Amino acid sequence: MLLHLSEYLSQYHSGFSVFQYLTLRAILGVMTALGIALIVGPTMIRRLSFKQIGQVIRDDGPQSHLSKSGTPTMGGALILVAIAISTLLWADLNNRYIWVVLLVTMLFGVIGFIDDYIKLVRQDPNGLASRYKYFWQSVVGTGAAVFLYTSATIPAETELIIPFFKDVIIPLGAWYILLAYLVIVGSSNAVNLTDGLDGLAIMPTVMVAGALGLFSYLAGHAEFARYLSIPYIPSAGELTIFCAAMVGAGLGFLWFNTYPAQVFMGDVGALALGAALGCVAVLVRQELVLLIMGGVFVAETLSVVVQVASYKLRGKRVFLMAPIHHHYELKGWPEPRIIVRFWIITVFLVLVGIATLKIR
Repeated sequence: MLLHLSEYLSQYHSGFSVFQYLTLRAILGVMTALGIALIVGPTMIRRLSFKQIGQVIRDDGPQSHLSKSGTPTMGGALILVAIAISTLLWADLNNRYIWVVLLVTMLFGVIGFIDDYIKLVRQDPNGLASRYKYFWQSVVGTGAAVFLYTSATIPAETELIIPFFKDVIIPLGAWYILLAYLVIVGSSNAVNLTDGLDGLAIMPTVMVAGALGLFSYLAGHAEFARYLSIPYIPSAGELTIFCAAMVGAGLGFLWFNTYPAQVFMGDVGALALGAALGCVAVLVRQELVLLIMGGVFVAETLSVVVQVASYKLRGKRVFLMAPIHHHYELKGWPEPRIIVRFWIITVFLVLVGIATLKIR
């Protein structure tokens, strides 16, 4: 929005042309989203507390969580508002990728909101039935995948890039739809499973979003893409603004979500942020790099799969409790130790992901 305004005003004063620079708009996107989250956050928390929209704690979970009962949740709406406003202000609204990732993020947020509403307002602990949740996730994920496949204009938009290998590029054809669907829906649920401790999910999300912003910027720059031997995708650069907004909004939310949390994001935030990461990774053709950088999310998901499979097949549990962060809680690790160590692991994995730009 402001990009188009600056283009118009630059006719009268050349100083407004500075807003054409993607890097400046990315910085402003971070600052805008962060500012919105910090300003709106206290009001939202008070409103959620007044409405008594508080977290319901499972009786079979770690006993240390019982004190968190009643903590305001659905705070993920704050993140989505900050992302949406910042992106709409600073991104090029003629860019189709911006609208795809915004719509995917907000629609997954709606699914999460409905789930949270049923659990917290209607007091139904089961929330939205899993089959309905997965159905609507599939509808949105498949819709985005089909649109991206049918609107692709260059081969690079539908090719699979293998990290660490310079010349290994696999044309996917229609298989692109399946891959995009799995990445978007899988990433959404992986972040949701990770969101179990104060700040555990949001900081890795911020770090991965920041790295994907770098990939977006490089993929959308012809010279950098050619030098690094990554796909040049002309429309991808603007996704840097969206990723920057995610970073700012996530840091703003972490201000209130850090241990001990004043607010939880709920499914409205976790499902949306996971889908956003998956969608950006698909758009910049870095699905496998996302798998590396989001290793914490992958481990949390696999721990649940292994736990369920082991119990059904062997009648025994592998972990004391799944997802795996609860396993470490029950082993006696303090919550802050688990959170910070998972953050440190994410820093390492994000650096490995970024290293794939040169190690190939």
